[in-house]
Amino acid sequence: MPRPDPALVAERLGAVATAPLHMVAARLHEVIDEVLPHRALAVFTEDCTGRPQKKAGDPVITERITIAELDTVRRLVAGGEPPGSAVIAGTEHPVRVYDAPTGAVLVLCEPGDPTYPGAEAYVRAVWTTAATRIQQQVAEARPDYLRESRAASSERLQVTAELTARHETDLETLLATLRGRDLDDARARVLATDMAAAALVRVRAGSDLVASLAEEAVSQAFRRLRDDLRPLSRYGGIQVQFIEPPADGRALPGEVAHAARAIVRSAVLLMREQEDVTRIRVQWNCDGTNLLISMRDDGPGFLDQGRPALRQLAARATALGGHLTVEAVETWGSEIDVRIPLDPPDTSGTAMHMWDLGPRETEVLHLLVAGQRNRQIAAELGISENTVKFHTSQVYRKLGVTSRAAAAALAVDAGLGFSDSASVHVARR
Repeated sequence: MPRPDPALVAERLGAVATAPLHMVAARLHEVIDEVLPHRALAVFTEDCTGRPQKKAGDPVITERITIAELDTVRRLVAGGEPPGSAVIAGTEHPVRVYDAPTGAVLVLCEPGDPTYPGAEAYVRAVWTTAATRIQQQVAEARPDYLRESRAASSERLQVTAELTARHETDLETLLATLRGRDLDDARARVLATDMAAAALVRVRAGSDLVASLAEEAVSQAFRRLRDDLRPLSRYGGIQVQFIEPPADGRALPGEVAHAARAIVRSAVLLMREQEDVTRIRVQWNCDGTNLLISMRDDGPGFLDQGRPALRQLAARATALGGHLTVEAVETWGSEIDVRIPLDPPDTSGTAMHMWDLGPRETEVLHLLVAGQRNRQIAAELGISENTVKFHTSQVYRKLGVTSRAAAAALAVDAGLGFSDSASVHVARR
């Protein structure tokens, strides 16, 4: 195949660069497949805290890819050992993996031969463009993205479900070993000990992965902000003073950390546009419930909250349930204060009313969210498995879904979390 026309290459790069986050994988698959055929494609990026994996291609693969599998590939690449094959969707597949300066990775599953000699460089250029654009879209933290990201816990729920299922298998295997009559007691104890140790390592690794996708240490989030703004002090002729949050402050949900940095960056640039501004102070604090941000300048004190740019910043804060205020005093300067809650609002009651779930159906849904199987739900509620299946089918019908995972994801999106599950059990008892 001849080398693509430069105008066509520019058009393809533009299609990837302008793709919204939910379309990035599909655009990449379409563009890359022309020069490097592949069966499926997956992107793994920690920039998107709500949905860190994006995928396109053969649904036989894409519907079964797990975050844990992609994280394993990412770790190999970070260690300088990009794999030629990897376990994807539960099966070993040949892969081609590309990293990016942003830390994201692209995995092509079952790649074919390049269609022209320069295809490899072309693919890397397209991927780098896409990875950079993903990071930029997250950094811009538009209100619609923030609302989706705060609500979208389905990926973290998937990791937890994977971890739960694996842990259940480990325990069943362990019990089978201990109950077996083919081994003497000493040999059974050795095997059981080895199995338990390996299972413990997997559980801890999975828990760390869930935490890393969901949260960012407040000190680390502030350090990244300081690095972003350092050029202003060095080359912009303005002194930016940073008042750091307590090092032991509560970790920030990923979408809060991204939004906070975006708001501060935009606000500081807005303050800098005023005349006679020589110093801007940026301070973060945590009260255990909210991230508190304060920005003060020594300018003329004419900053108006009605300005379009400030209204946009206020909308970003509001999208996360927060609030932004501006106080300007002539000759004394302006101050922008932002409060962003660290926990999403509880919308579970509204969702339950909207879905018209009965008390027993609500209990079943809570336990589904907690990752329990029908047998476990039956034991928990003191009912038969057939009754559980009946209530589950009613829940599916009322939520408009057809699977356990979809019901659990929809419930989590509506604010029905694991802590709610615990409270229901306590109340019922």
